[in-house]
Amino acid sequence: MGKDLHSEQGLRSVYPEPTKYVREKAFPKLDKHSRRFIELSPFFCIGSFGPDQLADVSPRGGEPGFVHALDETHIAFPDRPGNNRLDTLTNIVHTPSVGLLFFIPGVHEMLRLNGIASVTTREDLMLRFVHEGKRPRSVILVEVREVYLHCSKALRRSDLWNPDKRLARAALPTFGQMAKDQFNTVIPARLLDFALERDAKKNLY
Repeated sequence: MGKDLHSEQGLRSVYPEPTKYVREKAFPKLDKHSRRFIELSPFFCIGSFGPDQLADVSPRGGEPGFVHALDETHIAFPDRPGNNRLDTLTNIVHTPSVGLLFFIPGVHEMLRLNGIASVTTREDLMLRFVHEGKRPRSVILVEVREVYLHCSKALRRSDLWNPDKRLARAALPTFGQMAKDQFNTVIPARLLDFALERDAKKNLY
């Protein structure tokens, strides 16, 4: 019969010790390979947690290279218009520890980066991220503490980049229909979908 695992000792009773290479794969600064990975990445997820200790993960996307490596130990990226809940930004001002996971379409490996984040409207950083004449709302600055490549197993198992595995959008209700059902609103789903699509196109930057 199995058991719940509540300690590191309990975990190690199930999992073997990692190899020396795996234990030592995290570096305290960006090297040429991690910088190049970030330059080519159009998408990453950022993990944070706030004063209630609940963790949160948020997606961020842009043109390849929208995250800038300022030097060996600092990266920065823009905060573009969203839903104004400010989950990640609020978490950062309370607890600045963050974890980032970078993806490159077609590449099975990922890049992990852990560090200490802050939110700023410093003019020199804001000007870096003007896009089509539009400034970001703010810039997130991350001091790098750990950075390392993540192996390909997860993306290989998911077969994420295989175009033949793409799900037909009709397999799920539209966003508007799901919102209508969740909030029990009388607004027709088609109007919600129209408004959401219009906002996505008009307020992308």
